[in-house]
Amino acid sequence: MLPILLQNTPWMLKFTMENDETQFRYEKDGIPVLEAVWQDGILTVSTLFTANEKPLCVRGEAAVGDRIRFIYRPYRLELYCNDILLDEEWPFGEPYFSAGTLVHSTTDLSLEPIPESEPEPDVTGSFTGAEGWMPGGGVYVGDCMPFAHDNRYHVLYLKDRHHHCSKWGKGAHQWEHISTADLIHWDRHPMAVPIDDPLEGSICTGSWILEKGQHQLYYTVRMVDGSPAPIKRSVSEDGFHYRKDTEFGFTLSDAYTGATARDPKIVRGEDGLMHMFVTTREVKSGCGCLVHLTSPDGNNWTELGPIYIAPDAAEPECSDYIAFNGKYYLIFSLNLKGQYLISDEPFTNWKVPKNPVIPCESVPKAAVWNGRILFAGFKKMEGYAGTMTFLEAVPGDNREFTYKQVEESQA
Repeated sequence: MLPILLQNTPWMLKFTMENDETQFRYEKDGIPVLEAVWQDGILTVSTLFTANEKPLCVRGEAAVGDRIRFIYRPYRLELYCNDILLDEEWPFGEPYFSAGTLVHSTTDLSLEPIPESEPEPDVTGSFTGAEGWMPGGGVYVGDCMPFAHDNRYHVLYLKDRHHHCSKWGKGAHQWEHISTADLIHWDRHPMAVPIDDPLEGSICTGSWILEKGQHQLYYTVRMVDGSPAPIKRSVSEDGFHYRKDTEFGFTLSDAYTGATARDPKIVRGEDGLMHMFVTTREVKSGCGCLVHLTSPDGNNWTELGPIYIAPDAAEPECSDYIAFNGKYYLIFSLNLKGQYLISDEPFTNWKVPKNPVIPCESVPKAAVWNGRILFAGFKKMEGYAGTMTFLEAVPGDNREFTYKQVEESQA
């Protein structure tokens, strides 16, 4: 029997693959609550929790004699084969295995504590060419959030497993980070915003701002219980190693549907204030909107009302904002199409350009890098998430956007 104390304590179950379909099974009241089954070359470890009648499963290719590690944390499950990460899941609720009994095993099981992890270096890997790129190993690129700093073009992106189906459909997205100095050679960096609390259903899209020498990431957290999504923040001194600012967090007022609040975009305005745009829906009208908030210091925020209201209930997602050559651009995705508005003033009098659609697939967001407006998005594969893609916007007549491929990405 696995001791009860292990339901809130991380542990690692190690075993060697045997030539048998069921490697081991723990049961409670005759129901499998922790089970490892090998079939057609695929090992599946299923774990049952109180939050859902369906077990969470992690799986991957394995063969007889392979060394397997199944790691349990209250907020994450991991499956390794010969020290290679095969799959992950993100639990919620109490695990039934804490009161389960081992009823079958064809292999020797070793239950061990998880060793302390070492701090990661600034650069954890590298690759060439990000157009059409994805991390691999069952990981896909979701919403992208570019940012330019110190002549580098950074892209934060939502790490996706299982095409938004992780954590019983909550998504369980986290923020990963890559950057480049030439759009050809890219570095991978430590994860920027992980899920480390079972209540976190998914870390939604957001934005990066450098404020008084501190790198700040703003995002909302989709909660597993459907409660209003809090706007949260992570901070860093070097732009590579982030920590969650546990002192910061708030939700929108009751004038908006808090559970769908997401994707905060933060900018420092010419008026000296910080401005935030948040995706949600107006309760009064039932229309999707971008709520506009301001703050003098980033800690205390005041709602001003919507900066944009959609024509119907569709919510304008993944907003962005660019000031470029005397014009201001408000960017968002509506009904799955990236689009923009243009103005001569920072936050008012938005006009629809002749062609408002941004032809960069899936929630494009942009950064101005070396005088160029570069959008990043993703191309879908079998549902949500897929491979990274880029597009350069060139202001033409009346400063409206024309587009071209990013030359370096075609090399």
